[in-house]
Amino acid sequence: MPKTVLIVDDEPNIVVPIEFLMEQNGYSVLVAGSGEEALEVIAKHNPDLVLLDIMLPGIDGYEVCEIIRLDPKWKNIKIIFLTAKGRDVDVAKGMVLGADAYVIKPFSNADIIENVKKLLDDSP
Repeated sequence: MPKTVLIVDDEPNIVVPIEFLMEQNGYSVLVAGSGEEALEVIAKHNPDLVLLDIMLPGIDGYEVCEIIRLDPKWKNIKIIFLTAKGRDVDVAKGMVLGADAYVIKPFSNADIIENVKKLLDDSP
């Protein structure tokens, strides 16, 4: 059964190519356009990995990450921040909140696939 990746971003011009990229690499893909929607999808589908933007309508990506990390039933979900927030302080905050990786926009497809494969190939 393929691993499931949830893409959380409110910009279709980001979501569509990443969704295609994940599918081309054999992953099952879910999409959410807000922090609240992301949490609903996670509760329903328990994805293996979340590609998470920080700047989202409603609750932001930092808060989504924190909520995931506080729930023991979601402890195996891998989180990659995929964001334009590239200052050192932003990266540090994301990692402290429990992200497994941090990719700054603009990014290359190779960067995303490398991070996703590294995290999902190592997980049970």
